[in-house]
Amino acid sequence: MITSKLTTKSQTTIPKKVRESLDLHPEDAISYIIEEDHAIIHKVTLTDSAHLKALESTLEEWASEEDSEAYDNL
Repeated sequence: MITSKLTTKSQTTIPKKVRESLDLHPEDAISYIIEEDHAIIHKVTLTDSAHLKALESTLEEWASEEDSEAYDNL
């Protein structure tokens, strides 16, 4: 098992073996899929980035301060 710790700002370093396995480099983007009690990490490709950017505008309705307060502790 590969692990890492969160900082007080909820940041972490992606372990070297994970970076190598996903061919991750500085400035690469990653995505997370949440499934019940675990998360799956993926490297985001340029095609994925364009798709996610297009979707971003459809999610703006949930970007309010009230939504942040309601969902921050989930």
